[in-house]
Amino acid sequence: MNFIKNNLANMLTLGNLFSGCIGAIHLILGDYQTTAICLILSSIFDFFDGFVSRALKSNSNLGLQLDSLADMISFGLIPGLVMYKALEPFETGLLGLNLPFEIKYFGLLVTIFSCLRLAIFNLDEEQRYYFKGLNTPTNTVLIFGLYYAFKETGTFSFLFDNELLLSIFTIVTSWLLISPIKMMAMKFKSKKLQDNYPKVILVIGGITILIVFKIVGIPMLVIYYILVSLLFQRQLK
Repeated sequence: MNFIKNNLANMLTLGNLFSGCIGAIHLILGDYQTTAICLILSSIFDFFDGFVSRALKSNSNLGLQLDSLADMISFGLIPGLVMYKALEPFETGLLGLNLPFEIKYFGLLVTIFSCLRLAIFNLDEEQRYYFKGLNTPTNTVLIFGLYYAFKETGTFSFLFDNELLLSIFTIVTSWLLISPIKMMAMKFKSKKLQDNYPKVILVIGGITILIVFKIVGIPMLVIYYILVSLLFQRQLK
């Protein structure tokens, strides 16, 4: 029983890793629906490994390292591969120039900065009630959500039909991962309503966006989250 208690959270973390690996494979194969399912599963595993670890008081340095390594695949490699796939059709072209390399590899910048963000987060003890920069799961929802909506509905074609905009988007999302901007965390310091106005606004607005826009609303929800976080910077501490 002690073995299960001490390792249940780690097993959930490895579930996150396994699901992320499958999602990455299917993304390369062009099966975006399976990748979407795998990302949902990875997010569930990622949430519950921390929940179980705290509930069973089984926190460990091993668990901390496993969590970051699993997140690196599910929420680091996959968004980088999304940008790789998005830039692939443009081959070596950028602004009419013929570059000496294929620009699809530029999309992996997101993976590099995801790794950097995860390492910084592990060393930063301040990020308890807020995140410093956009966390990797949310960044993945933004990037994959945009690409999935484009593939399923044709929405956001203005972005995916333009190699310059995609390159700029790659740089911006990479920077957001390590930016000093405070991003809201859904942790509550108190039960007082006045202490949680930003979270209430986020939840109500987020639900409305998803109801109205459905699949297209998923990346829009992340953009809304960023805007609300920017609006309430002083309250995030």
